[in-house]
Amino acid sequence: MTLKEAQETVDRWIRQYGVRYFSELTNMAVLTEEVGELARVMARKYGDQSFKPGEKDNLDEELADILWVLVCIANQTGTDLTEAFAKSLEKKTSRDRNRHLNNPKLKEYDGDK
Repeated sequence: MTLKEAQETVDRWIRQYGVRYFSELTNMAVLTEEVGELARVMARKYGDQSFKPGEKDNLDEELADILWVLVCIANQTGTDLTEAFAKSLEKKTSRDRNRHLNNPKLKEYDGDK
């Protein structure tokens, strides 16, 4: 699914099942809540905390919830995520082309292996 298709799919779902979008401010609060839920899972899965009884490793679900709300906010504000993401990638490439390659701190980290 492309970003455009995701935006269209969310919009159809909202109109069919959601009655209407929550206000932009409410969705910003919901996004913050969802990021907090992701942080909880990350702290337990990759950090020093452990899962409490009854908690589950639902990292995929929390990431998808964040994406959902981001898409809602994009739709509400008339933001084309495909265009915005392409611009962001171009900006980062232009600005950081050599920055990370020359960062000795990144060469020390082997957590991706």
